[in-house]
Amino acid sequence: MDIKELIRISAEKVEARMNELLPGEDIAPTTLHKAMRYSIFAGGKRIRPLLCLEAAKACGGTGEEALNAACSLEMLHTYTLIHDDLPCMDNDDLRRGRPTNHKVFGEGVAVLAGDALLTEAFGVLARVPGNARYSACDYVTELAYRTGSLHLVGGQVLDLEGEGRALNVDELRSIHHGKTSALIIASVRLGGMAAGCSPEQLEALTIYGRTLGLAFQIIDDILDVTSSPEVLGKSIGKDARVQKATYPALVGIDNARAEARELTAAARAALDVFSARRRENLLAISDYLLKRDY
Repeated sequence: MDIKELIRISAEKVEARMNELLPGEDIAPTTLHKAMRYSIFAGGKRIRPLLCLEAAKACGGTGEEALNAACSLEMLHTYTLIHDDLPCMDNDDLRRGRPTNHKVFGEGVAVLAGDALLTEAFGVLARVPGNARYSACDYVTELAYRTGSLHLVGGQVLDLEGEGRALNVDELRSIHHGKTSALIIASVRLGGMAAGCSPEQLEALTIYGRTLGLAFQIIDDILDVTSSPEVLGKSIGKDARVQKATYPALVGIDNARAEARELTAAARAALDVFSARRRENLLAISDYLLKRDY
């Protein structure tokens, strides 16, 4: 299947399920539920849910067993975007081609919309059926570990503390592994776990997610320099404005692209434990993310 068609079909499936899972805009408190839905249904390629579903398939599942896990990942990811955009964080006005949540609903409601999506994410994940190897407790523990103070939230703190400082590449990698790789690792691991993957498969998915996540963020750094708000759907040049360390700033665009290619090759190699048929879509996703221009 063409990768763009795969992304479209997966996104439609995830959005339909999220529409069922989240409270409607007519349910009180209506302002909060409108704010949650404003950001969750603002578009996007739904890459993390896609990785979750395709990891499940690579491990012998159908993807259906991981659908709620995929939705929980998108809810949690959207919470991070709402909070990232706040004036106290990145202070952005544009996200996915639309005004950011706090620009529409105010800072207080935006904070609470993010909080509610984070909470819903764990509630949805806790209802994913267990199997012979993994339980709902394992799923919740996995997501909490990858997105708590040791990884995603910790990476956000390192990012804030790094503004205006001269960081080296190792320090920048630590930020990116926390801010970006951690949730991508969780995405593929949760997909594999929902399908009852073996320890060997889980380790392969972990390596794939870690290397792919860093490559993904390097390309994001490059696009922040080379793209436009119209194409990217969000503000560009913001990293330079707040003196934030990025790969292009530290090593140059050409070297950054070269590292992204090397990381993508490592991600692809990690999938050798899977059959050619089962790893096909995960390979296609890694190539797509490397070459994307938005």
